[in-house]
Amino acid sequence: MGRFLLDSDIIIWHLRGREEVTEMLRNLQRSGVPGCSALSVLEVQLGVKRGEEEKTGHFLKHLRVFDVNREIVSKSAQLIRHYKGKGVTLDISDAVIASTCILHDLILVTYNRKHYPIGELEFYPLPIKP
Repeated sequence: MGRFLLDSDIIIWHLRGREEVTEMLRNLQRSGVPGCSALSVLEVQLGVKRGEEEKTGHFLKHLRVFDVNREIVSKSAQLIRHYKGKGVTLDISDAVIASTCILHDLILVTYNRKHYPIGELEFYPLPIKP
């Protein structure tokens, strides 16, 4: 099993043909199939344009999808409350993705690190956004 969870932005950049992202994904696959949150699947599918359905579906079919369960929801609520107390607003989707990583000991692959100001979260080192 892979240790990496792909954020929606990574999936979108790959599907848009960013070669550096596609190459990075090839490298990640050497350690196992990367995954994504069920919420990332939703976010990506909401943005699919006519003619992209087959390519998008094919790629998503080959990812391990982590469902949102009671444990993830509880951790997400805990994170949202904790950071709200510090004056930081976490998006529900981002809290769910972060909780999935924390509970499954996964490394988050994203260019949107600012969405995740969570100390216990581990990030895959990426260069500047493509």
